[in-house]
Amino acid sequence: MRYFWILFFVSFGVISQELYPKDYFSPPLDIPLQLAGNFGELRFNHIHSGFDFKTKQKEGYTVYAAADGYVSRIKISEVGYGKAVYITHPNGFTTVYGHLQAGVGAVEALIKKEQYKAKSYEIDVAFKPEELLIQKGEIIGLSGNTGGSDGPHLHFEIRNTLSEKIINPLFFGFDALLPDDKRPLVTGLVVYPLEDNTIVNQSKRPITLSLSLQDDGSYIAEKIIANGKIGIGISTTDYDNVSWNSNGVYSVQSYLNGQSFFGYQFDTFAFDETRYVNALIDYERYKKLGQRVQKLFMRNPYPLSLIQSAKENGIIDVSPNVTQTYRIEIADFFGNTTKVFIPIQYGIQTAKVAEIPATSPYLLRAKKESIFALDNVTVTVPPNTFLDDFYMNFEVKNGIAKVHEDKVPAFSNFSVSFEDSLATEKDRTKMFIGLMEGKKVRYYNTKRYKNAFTIYTKVLGDYMLLKDGRPPKIKIDKKVGGKWISTMDALQFTISDEGSGIKSYEGYLNGNWILLEYEPKTKKLIHHFSDGIVAEGQNDLKVVIMDNVGNSTIFETQFFRSQKP
Repeated sequence: MRYFWILFFVSFGVISQELYPKDYFSPPLDIPLQLAGNFGELRFNHIHSGFDFKTKQKEGYTVYAAADGYVSRIKISEVGYGKAVYITHPNGFTTVYGHLQAGVGAVEALIKKEQYKAKSYEIDVAFKPEELLIQKGEIIGLSGNTGGSDGPHLHFEIRNTLSEKIINPLFFGFDALLPDDKRPLVTGLVVYPLEDNTIVNQSKRPITLSLSLQDDGSYIAEKIIANGKIGIGISTTDYDNVSWNSNGVYSVQSYLNGQSFFGYQFDTFAFDETRYVNALIDYERYKKLGQRVQKLFMRNPYPLSLIQSAKENGIIDVSPNVTQTYRIEIADFFGNTTKVFIPIQYGIQTAKVAEIPATSPYLLRAKKESIFALDNVTVTVPPNTFLDDFYMNFEVKNGIAKVHEDKVPAFSNFSVSFEDSLATEKDRTKMFIGLMEGKKVRYYNTKRYKNAFTIYTKVLGDYMLLKDGRPPKIKIDKKVGGKWISTMDALQFTISDEGSGIKSYEGYLNGNWILLEYEPKTKKLIHHFSDGIVAEGQNDLKVVIMDNVGNSTIFETQFFRSQKP
């Protein structure tokens, strides 16, 4: 059997398919499936690329391979998917299992082998088909809460192996395990004036429309009275029959005068386009109010392949003597549909709500390079970093460079540079640029050339040139110095840094490198004695922690341990 699979993969490779098999993949968990997040759900800076399966708020549930295949990649990270295993299957698809607590059996052995080979907790390694074959239903790991997880769950994806595009798992038969007979809900409707002279319902700013729920489950919106060009945005969510929490909808489609006008459907997409979720939503409203209003129009088109649009890009031109009927249909994967009818009438009104006036002299033109300099700070914005022109609030005060507010999304990096002519050379080696987030500072990888410091970022906000002269802190959770600890399974430490943040951590037993697993959410470092590095009897332990500007702390102790039964 083993040689058959090797021959299959080597001879034929991975064959991409257009059709999605309904009975090929089995569930990766043996507990009732419930979703904490579905495919296409709109998240911070990204579109959710798979299913988040609930694990009863616990870690340690058995995770199974969804089909025969081979381990094609293992990625272990402090962020993102945490501990993640990728299995490539002979039908042209790859499944991904993220936020694992640990691997099991041969998978865990492979993880440890690669970590010790790289002398790093974080690894990203690709494997050949013959290196680790997996059978359907084989245990590959335990569910966990590693990486960027907000709580224990299993992240599960299905990708096209060749294109690496992510595909909605509901196409593969998971719809039968997650029944849904509930219509999507509409929680808000916003209309946007898109021209300087446009007034909508006596407002030159975006306004919320009231909605009236009808007996048939549809909504009729408050009438729009406007002139000129406008756009519509909708806030919507969906529930299934078993998960008991809201998730994203499958499709949104608008119609103008009965014709398809603007919409999107969450079937498949590529990772390099997912940040355009910040163009799809009203980003400023989200940052201010936490509401994700999905815009059914584009002022400037952006490359999100999910979107299908008529030539008007969803922008409605409200003109005199023209009757406009506008309808939105929101659906889940199962065809449950909610309709919203929005009457639109031409009318010229006096604006009672004026547009917000520009208070900055710094006009950023999205299509051109912009360079703004003030005091010792320079901001350089390459063309097409932003989608729209805007007046950027820019000032330098008390050492803080205000680079607008985080209410306009950037889609590529711009630079922020500080010059410093007062610090000593020694001090400059400990300096970095940080983003001020309330009382916290977010470290940015800072490049230095003589007395100039530069970072590259996608976030508008308040930046400051800071010095970090304080070393990190490390504390062993249970003192072991001079003790016999034969009954302990692991060494655990708590580490922290109040300045630039933790950059690296290294551990040694008797001069031999040991694996320290780091979980930033809990600030815990742990070494498991099962790795087999600990010696019989006396052991000398050394742990070195370094922050992002080179300050370091060394923890050393000696303990005794017996591995004999």
